[in-house]
Amino acid sequence: MDTSAYVKAVVEQTSTFADGVHGRDAAAPVPTCPEWTLADLVDHVGGTQRMVAMLVGEQMTEPSRAFAGHVPGPADSGRWRAWLSDGAAQASQAFASVSDDAPVWDPSGGAAGVPFWSRRLFGEVCVHRADAAAALGMPYELAPELAVAAIEDWLETLTSRGYWENRHGFADAMRGDGQSLHFHATDAPGEWVARREPDMVALERAHTKADVAVRGPAAELLLVISRRRPLDAAPTLEVLGDRALLEHWIDHMDWVTNG
Repeated sequence: MDTSAYVKAVVEQTSTFADGVHGRDAAAPVPTCPEWTLADLVDHVGGTQRMVAMLVGEQMTEPSRAFAGHVPGPADSGRWRAWLSDGAAQASQAFASVSDDAPVWDPSGGAAGVPFWSRRLFGEVCVHRADAAAALGMPYELAPELAVAAIEDWLETLTSRGYWENRHGFADAMRGDGQSLHFHATDAPGEWVARREPDMVALERAHTKADVAVRGPAAELLLVISRRRPLDAAPTLEVLGDRALLEHWIDHMDWVTNG
């Protein structure tokens, strides 16, 4: 997916998210983000989209002003749909105003800027839709091709140089000497191999032998690797090889409430 496709999907997924949460109990707990209520979740999704709209639209190379400009969501859940839709529209307008090579800060360490943020906002709203579904007892559905793109975002972000350098607990847990994990979506093209090295997690898009492989529908795979569904509660996934290695990986995906 390119930037424009990601942004289009952000608007669509935000609309689905907004329809689901609109008018619901703001104090409802979010079991997949244990410290959050539904209001916190809405605040995070809409506030992040507005922050990124500022970063991208103003081509910021330093983020502090955008962070300081966080806009909280309305206390009245009856206003959530409009507020969330407006945040997605602001982000869409910001991306439409710049080129992919515009200088924009991002935390990946790869100076990806505009493309990074379009992909990140997409991955954010897809995963947080799952949080809302868990909070409200609703089913979660995501087209396989979109789930593959969200997995791509999750794995790209967590194996980025910036994540490694700033998440010391993750880096300490993930240091290795070549242990490998293969993630394989079976209902849309998508395969990745993550290899634990002493100073990084190397990510490849490949079909190759690994110490452990997990394969199954893309949406289920997304929910498990993002810790939105326990591995034991995902019967459509098949695990081949060193299950403990996969469980160790999932246990240290600590990017839950701030994902």
